[in-house]
Amino acid sequence: MNFRGLDLNIQAPEDPSREGARHHDAHAPSASLLSRAAKAPLRIWRSRISWRLAIMFFCFIVLAQAGTLAVTFHRFDDAGVLAEHFYAIIITTVSLSLLVTGLLILALSRWLLQPILKLRLNLLAAAKNPEKPELLSHSENVHDEIGGALVVANNLIRQNATNLKKLRSQAEDKIHQLAYYDSLTGLRNRAFFMEKLEDDIKRKVEEGEGRLAVICLDVDHFKDINDTMGHDVGDALLEIISKRLVKSLPDEVLIARASSDEFIIMAPLQNNQPNAAPLVDRIFAAMAEPVSLLQEKFQVRVSIGAAHCPDDGMDARTILKNADIALNRAKEEGRDTVRYYSQDFDVAVQTRFQMLRDLRVALEENHLQLYYHPQFELKTGRIIGVEALLRWFRPDNSKNGGSMVPPLDFIPLAEESGLIVPIGEWVLKTACKMNKQWQDSGMPSFRIAVNISSVQFHRADLVRTVREALDESGLDPKYLELEVTEGVFMENMDHAIEILNQLHRQGVELAVDDFGTGYSSLNYLRHFPIDRLKIDQTFVRNALTNPDDRTIARTIIALGHSLNLKVMAEGVETQEHEDFLRSEGCDEAQGYKYSKPVPEQKLREFVAEYNRNLAKTTKLTIVEDRA
Repeated sequence: MNFRGLDLNIQAPEDPSREGARHHDAHAPSASLLSRAAKAPLRIWRSRISWRLAIMFFCFIVLAQAGTLAVTFHRFDDAGVLAEHFYAIIITTVSLSLLVTGLLILALSRWLLQPILKLRLNLLAAAKNPEKPELLSHSENVHDEIGGALVVANNLIRQNATNLKKLRSQAEDKIHQLAYYDSLTGLRNRAFFMEKLEDDIKRKVEEGEGRLAVICLDVDHFKDINDTMGHDVGDALLEIISKRLVKSLPDEVLIARASSDEFIIMAPLQNNQPNAAPLVDRIFAAMAEPVSLLQEKFQVRVSIGAAHCPDDGMDARTILKNADIALNRAKEEGRDTVRYYSQDFDVAVQTRFQMLRDLRVALEENHLQLYYHPQFELKTGRIIGVEALLRWFRPDNSKNGGSMVPPLDFIPLAEESGLIVPIGEWVLKTACKMNKQWQDSGMPSFRIAVNISSVQFHRADLVRTVREALDESGLDPKYLELEVTEGVFMENMDHAIEILNQLHRQGVELAVDDFGTGYSSLNYLRHFPIDRLKIDQTFVRNALTNPDDRTIARTIIALGHSLNLKVMAEGVETQEHEDFLRSEGCDEAQGYKYSKPVPEQKLREFVAEYNRNLAKTTKLTIVEDRA
C-alpha cells in the first residue's frame, strides 16, 4: 500500500461505533468481499496463531489438572481405588481442558483474531486497488483498542485512496497541459491544433457545413530581436503578440503557437466568405501599434500565409503545409505582407527542392565550373587580375546534354541551404590552384579575386580554409583577393574585424564588393584592413545619363583615394564609361567592354592575344567574346 503524501495526523473519532457504522454504510463491501468475510471463522481456525493458542491453553490446563491429580494420589493407599480414580480424573481433565480451550479460543477469536484477519483483508484489498479499496468494517464493539485500531487503519486506507485520486487527477491535468498547451504564451500548441483541425475538417467541411481558413504567421526578423535585446525580451514580445491575437480575433478562432516565432490560426468561414482577408486585416491592425519594452518602442512586423479548406486540401497536414508555403512566399517577397496559397507556389517549392538536390550532385560530380572575368588598370591598360565566377552546367536529356543554370537561380538557394559553404571552399581552392598553374605555365602573374558570401564568412572557418587553399596550391598570398559585401560587416562587427585582420596578416588582399548599395559607412572603412573598393555596376552604367549616379560614382572614387584605397569600377561597357572613369581618377575597371566572363582555356587565349595587342598600342582594345 502506498502512503506517499498521506496526512498521518488522524484524530480518533469521538464516537467510534458511529464512525465505524458510517464508513461501513458509505463503503459497502462487494459480494466477493462479503464471501471472504463469511469464511472468516473458518480462516480463524485454520490460522497458525489459533492452533498455537489452543495447544498452549490445552497444555496449561492439563498441567494444572495433573498437579491436582498428583496431590490426590497421596490421599489414597488402596491401589485399586487409586486406579479407578486415576482413569476418572484423566477423562475429566481432558474433557475440561478441551472445553475450556474451545471457549477461550472462541472468545479470543471474536475479540482479537477476527479484527486482525479483517485488517489483513483490508490491507490486501488496498494493495490490489489503492484508489478503490473494498474494505470490511469492524461491526462489533469498537470501543476497545482493537476495534479502534481497525477503524483508524480503515480511515488511513481511505485517505490514501483519496490522495492517490487527487494526485492522479493533478498528474493527468499536468500531462494534458504539457501535451496541448504552450508553456510561454498559454496558447494551444501544434499537436492540439492538428487534432482540432483534422476533427473540424471531418465534422464541418466534409459534411458541407462550411469552410476553414488556416493562417501561418511569422514575426519578421525575430532572431535579430533575440540576438540584440536578449531572449527575455523576445519571450516578452511573443506574449504581447499572442495577447493581441487573442484580443483581435473572434472567440471561435483557434490560435496556437507552432514554433519559436510562428503562430498558426484556424478560423471557420461562411460559404459566402471567399477567403480569410477580413481576419488578416484584423491581424495587421493589431500589430500596427508599436510595442513598448525596456522603455523603448519599436514596430513589430509580421508575414502571413493563408490556405483554405477544401480549396487547398482536405487533410490537416496538406492545409498547414500549403499555408506555410504561402508564408515563405510572403517572406521572400519582402515580408510584412500576406500571400494566399496558389498551386504555382507548390510547383515553385518542388522546383527549388529539385534544384537543391541537383546542386548537391553537381558539387559531388564536378559539374560546377569557374569562369574568369578580366580586370584592368586604367592608367596602363595592363591586365592586373581576374575575378573567379561560379557557373553550373546542369546535365539533362536534351541534344546539348544539358544547359547552364543562371547564377541568380542557384546561388541564393545555396546560401539559404548552407550549401554555399562547401561550394565556396571548392571555388577558393580551385581558383588558387588555377592561378598557380597559370604562373607555372608562363602567363603573367596577376591576382585572382574570389567572392565570399556572408554565410561562408560567418559560418565557416574562413581563415583556415584560405590557409589550406594557399598551402595546397603553393600560391603566393598577394595574388589572392577576397571580395566581401558590406552586409558582412553589419552582422557582427567585432567578429568581422578579427577575421579580416587574420586574413590580412596572411598577406591576402581584401575588397568591398558592390560598394554603395549597402551600409556604406566611413566607420568600418577606417577600422577594417581593406585594400580596394569596387563601385557597383549600377552606378557606372547610369553615370552617363543619371546625375545622381554620376555623383555617387565620383564620390566613391574620391572617398577611396582619401583613405588610400584602390577603386575599381564594375560594369564598364562602352568607351564613354571608360573615359568618364579616367577623368575622375578611377584606378581599375572591369566589364563587358573588354571581355565577358570566359572559361579557363578561353582566358589563356584572351590574355595572350591582349598582351600582344597591348605591346603595339597603349590603348585598351575591345576584344570580342569567343566563348
